[in-house]
Amino acid sequence: MITDAVFQQTFRAMQQKPGVILFTALQWIPQRSSLKRLFTSHPADYPVGGEKTVEISPGWLGTVIEDKKPFLAPDLEALREVFSDSQLIQQLGCGAVINVPVLDQQHNVVGVLALLDAEGKYTQQSVETAVDVINANLSALVQAFEAHPTESPEAPAKDTV
Repeated sequence: MITDAVFQQTFRAMQQKPGVILFTALQWIPQRSSLKRLFTSHPADYPVGGEKTVEISPGWLGTVIEDKKPFLAPDLEALREVFSDSQLIQQLGCGAVINVPVLDQQHNVVGVLALLDAEGKYTQQSVETAVDVINANLSALVQAFEAHPTESPEAPAKDTV
């Protein structure tokens, strides 16, 4: 699928700079206030198709979805405050996260890219680097997210992670 190729290419670019262990592409579904996983570097731990209804913290939602700004949790303490799956994240060798919203031409959030790496690995400069990678691939990323319909007749598979 062409969308997987776009996400895979973005993942490879992020591996170079700012660096990433776990990478996921999450489609924002405003009708359900949820995030649906379209791509993952770790399918056994974070399967494609899983959905997170946003029991994530209101601070995260406010920053990434409402304010349309990147989110940085540079250490495990900050990560634990936001993500209920911090234990699994830690088991994968990760302790820091960058979440960057992907915006369409109308400035709507169509998806979020999640980059996770070792604790202390990410700084504000890392966030800027990730944003640069996204901006360099923006039209392809928007198309990749928009290729997946957000309206589905069946109830989504509830994701616990």
